[in-house]
Amino acid sequence: MQAVTVSPKFQVVIPQAVREAMGLLPGVKLQVVQFEDRIELIPLRSAKALRGTLPGLDTTVPRDGDRA
Repeated sequence: MQAVTVSPKFQVVIPQAVREAMGLLPGVKLQVVQFEDRIELIPLRSAKALRGTLPGLDTTVPRDGDRA
């Protein structure tokens, strides 16, 4: 676990090892979530980028008999 320092402008630098492991590039948007006593940064991904992340998920939808 690595520590970072908050700058006078309230900025932090994400450590290089974390950036590389998460595949973060300049310009990537992060969602900031406060949960109890911690801050979470979640990369925003497009729906297209998420395609195939849940292999084996059953996507069939039961339909009523009168629907095509």
